[in-house]
Amino acid sequence: MTAKHITHWIAGQEWSGTAERRGDVYDPATGRVSGHVDFASIAEVDQAVGAAVEAFAGWRDASVAKRTQVLFAFRELLNAHRDELAAIIVSEHGKVHSDALGEIARGLEVVEYACGIPQLIKGGFTEQASTGIDVYSIRQPLGPVAIISPFNFPAMVPMWFFPIAVAAGNTVIVKPSEKDPSAANFLAGLWKRAGLPDGVFNVVHGDKVAVDRLLEHPDVKSVSFVGSTPIARYVYETGTRYGKRVQALGGAKNHMLVLPDADLDLAADAAVNAGFGAAGERCMAVSVLVAVDPVGDELVAKIKERMATLKVGPGCAPDSEMGPLVTGAHRDKVTAYLDAGVADGATLAVDGREHAIAGEDSADGFWLGPTLFDDVKPGMSVYNDEIFGPVLSVVRVGSYDEGLELINANPYGNGTALFTNDGGAARRFQREVEVGMVGINVPIPVPVAYYSFGGWKASLFGDTHAYGEDGVRFFTRGKAVTQRWLDPSHGGLNLGFPTND
Repeated sequence: MTAKHITHWIAGQEWSGTAERRGDVYDPATGRVSGHVDFASIAEVDQAVGAAVEAFAGWRDASVAKRTQVLFAFRELLNAHRDELAAIIVSEHGKVHSDALGEIARGLEVVEYACGIPQLIKGGFTEQASTGIDVYSIRQPLGPVAIISPFNFPAMVPMWFFPIAVAAGNTVIVKPSEKDPSAANFLAGLWKRAGLPDGVFNVVHGDKVAVDRLLEHPDVKSVSFVGSTPIARYVYETGTRYGKRVQALGGAKNHMLVLPDADLDLAADAAVNAGFGAAGERCMAVSVLVAVDPVGDELVAKIKERMATLKVGPGCAPDSEMGPLVTGAHRDKVTAYLDAGVADGATLAVDGREHAIAGEDSADGFWLGPTLFDDVKPGMSVYNDEIFGPVLSVVRVGSYDEGLELINANPYGNGTALFTNDGGAARRFQREVEVGMVGINVPIPVPVAYYSFGGWKASLFGDTHAYGEDGVRFFTRGKAVTQRWLDPSHGGLNLGFPTND
């Protein structure tokens, strides 16, 4: 099979230059190189930003009605071509097709939310604030904005940001992960077909060179980022140093607390779904299950039963429930934690290296089956680190208070879940836990589009979360206008129907 060529999308078309550097793109299920992606130099980033600058004036001045029409057209195209986009995601990320479709569906929610932009950016008006003086507020776009997205959700995470940014009148430069870059180009093509003017949506591929130039470029007004906490901190500190508005979403170590009164079958299903979906490569994955005595033994047994039946295989196979990890290097990093956990004293209850892998061409794929550690304690690397793979750690505690203290002591505060049938305990937990997104008998509490996504503590740098009302505020600036007009004493007669000519 001939490896495909992926390049930048600038000013409404693929870039026609010759790249000085390229990166390999893999099919994670086979381990084979499936494509080569151009890496942007400073010149290509500047070209994309220049296209965004040039397009901004026209798009900012386009009527809200026109922008909304383009959003609706994009929504229809994305919905019609979701299977094609899902296949692209499967081929480069490795997740199973149903999971890729779910990713697109959650991104579509934000597109649909952004279609309501006329209502979302509506200002306020106060008549006669002072004698003969009226005051009103308006919200205006920022200008060219940058979105730097991770490998684990190559479609959904950019769609957390760009629908609202575009609807509000901004122009966009997306820098996707170099590991699975093609989804961003596919989305760019849909925007063009939807009638979006050239230069409003641009894509540059690459590595730190492209990221740093976007962070430093004087014409980039804001940066939205999702990735690991060290890089999120770097993006936030660098971007704000250059005077930009920045929202940087970092890493996670999400805990699921199971109380003795919980439905253990429901909890076991949830732990397996949330721990091993997308091979654990989710910032909202459950990576620590906190079992309150005496349910630990029974809960672990139920989880092991379910893990044994999981079908691990290529994402394109209809019966696969979990695919490979995204790269060989990442698989090796995750696998190293299995030996480290045993060395630290944890019990390796299920070793994912022994799980059967389906598929004739899977021998060289980036595989690791679902893995379960028991008797894990804080201080162990499998507990402390964001592994970002199919590794679930079980911690035993004696009480609700001990479990809550464990969660609140963690430096991350992205997502958490409580499983219980006690409404009082649930109400207490959602009030006391120091985490930004909370699920009650819901293992992956990703908010719907009209709320906002984001954690606390080391999981978020900046003051605003993604999408929802926070997203509208992030991609617009407020302006207050105070006005006074002379009261005309004449105007003549006009019996015609009033119009807005």
